[in-house]
Amino acid sequence: MGQLQDKVTIITGSSGGLGKGIAGIFTAEGAKVVLAVLTLMIVASVVRAQEWPAKPIRVVVPFAAGSVAESIFRTMSSGIEAKLGQRFVVENRPGADAVIGTENVMRSAPDGYSLLIGSTSVFAVKQHMIRDLGFDPQTAFEPVSLLAEASLIAVVSPGVRSKSLKELSDFLRTNSGRYNFGAQGGGSPTHLTGVFFSQQTGNSMVYVPYKGTPELVRALLTDDIQIAFPTLTAVAGQVRAGKLRVLAVMAKTRLDDLPEVPTTVEAGFPQLAASNWWMLAAPARTPAPIVQRLAGEFRVALADPEVRKRLAAVGQTPMDISPGDTPAFLRAESARYKTIVERGGVTRD
Repeated sequence: MGQLQDKVTIITGSSGGLGKGIAGIFTAEGAKVVLAVLTLMIVASVVRAQEWPAKPIRVVVPFAAGSVAESIFRTMSSGIEAKLGQRFVVENRPGADAVIGTENVMRSAPDGYSLLIGSTSVFAVKQHMIRDLGFDPQTAFEPVSLLAEASLIAVVSPGVRSKSLKELSDFLRTNSGRYNFGAQGGGSPTHLTGVFFSQQTGNSMVYVPYKGTPELVRALLTDDIQIAFPTLTAVAGQVRAGKLRVLAVMAKTRLDDLPEVPTTVEAGFPQLAASNWWMLAAPARTPAPIVQRLAGEFRVALADPEVRKRLAAVGQTPMDISPGDTPAFLRAESARYKTIVERGGVTRD
């Protein structure tokens, strides 16, 4: 009771008035309490992170079963499971152009038990195309690790006479509307690269959307469209058979499977370098020790020659971008696609 009276006296009778009295109590005793609480919170967070993982980790793939994203993750995950002592449970949640699965992870507890594997479109494009998306993937997620990528190629139909990307570009610039380009899925890198190439040649091409790769390939073979920008995997059989021609690889280095085909950098179009890349991410505010542990394990896996070999078998190249450089990479990709989308007035199909 005496201690309470002392405190009341400080509050009501101090020469500085009520405000200073309260401030006096806070600085003298309250600050110690706040500091103690904050310390306990930090310690509890560290303890939880050290105990992680105590149960299986859910990995949401916002695409249908059997997707490239799922193949990439399963290629890498088995060795990491052994080190973590817990299983990864892959959960396919397709729908609404990958938004359903993405939102599911975004709204999950940031405790390291819900992860998302998404593509270029998920992390760098959708926020610029979907006005009512309601969130920015760049801030809604914590990057764990960039995983793999597949460089795009410029492939043309049998009716195209141009022998190089430069020759084709010159033709398009003076023959606007003569050629069509196709892509699977509005807002994909294969679509937006076509938009960008058309912009570079005076908006000279007409975009034709397709629901799937088989339809796109058939359209190329029958000259319904004259050019597309897929990954090599999508058209490898037709290219090997000589039915379709590749004018350029949209990367800084040539592909091992197409050593005779120049890159867009060599062809004089360095700005056209593009790929479809994949990243593992956690909800924002996931404890840093957990993110760092996951990032380290996936970087080790990506350096494994056997993992790199298995990724190559599905047309993917490991991404050698460190966690420290990942945020800058994501910002650059987002800015690049934002410019293409805004200049072209691109919306979802």
